[in-house]
Amino acid sequence: MAMKSMGRSSQSVSRLIWSQSILVRGRDHLLSSPPMNAFLLRTPRLGFRYWTSDDLPLARSLWSDPAVTKLMASEPWSNQKVQDRLNTEINNAEIHGVQYWPIFLLTDGSFVGACGLKPYKPEERIFEMGYHLVPSAWGKGMASEAAGAVVKYAFQTLNLAAIFAGHHPDNAPSGRVLEKLGFRRIGEKRFEGTGLMHVTYQLTVEEYRTRHGGAS
Repeated sequence: MAMKSMGRSSQSVSRLIWSQSILVRGRDHLLSSPPMNAFLLRTPRLGFRYWTSDDLPLARSLWSDPAVTKLMASEPWSNQKVQDRLNTEINNAEIHGVQYWPIFLLTDGSFVGACGLKPYKPEERIFEMGYHLVPSAWGKGMASEAAGAVVKYAFQTLNLAAIFAGHHPDNAPSGRVLEKLGFRRIGEKRFEGTGLMHVTYQLTVEEYRTRHGGAS
């Protein structure tokens, strides 16, 4: 179920996806960022855009890496699994207006991973946030920077009621990123990909506004 307030934006999202597809189609390489004006979000170092059906090589460079998927799956992802994930991201954008957007360095266009939102309890305006970074981007503060931009976008632009998040029990750094952004731990939940109980967090719009001086 798509959120009502995002219904109007869904059409503009679809047009944006289409226009960006035209921008990237036919290029000799896909492991680079689109033109600066094609970014949905920008931070001091990062640019976010939408996935397109032409981005399979880009998706494979992220989700075919066992170092990336070891904390989200019990075994390495097959090519078909990566294709399925790319399809899911594109479908989420078309239906809900959000996805785990691919992100790039603004300096040289290097692909550094994906960060964004997916439906969790859309009827309650609660979406889930997550991020997956290529190993070369680890330990540089990019997870915090990307996730912070997504949180701001979720509350100030999409008007979500809350954001849910979780992480593998062995991934303490992700917990620190979430706590730094104001998320509070709410419990544990079995994650289908690993079969393990993952630590879960939530951040409500009221908590976000209190933390940021009433920002809306």
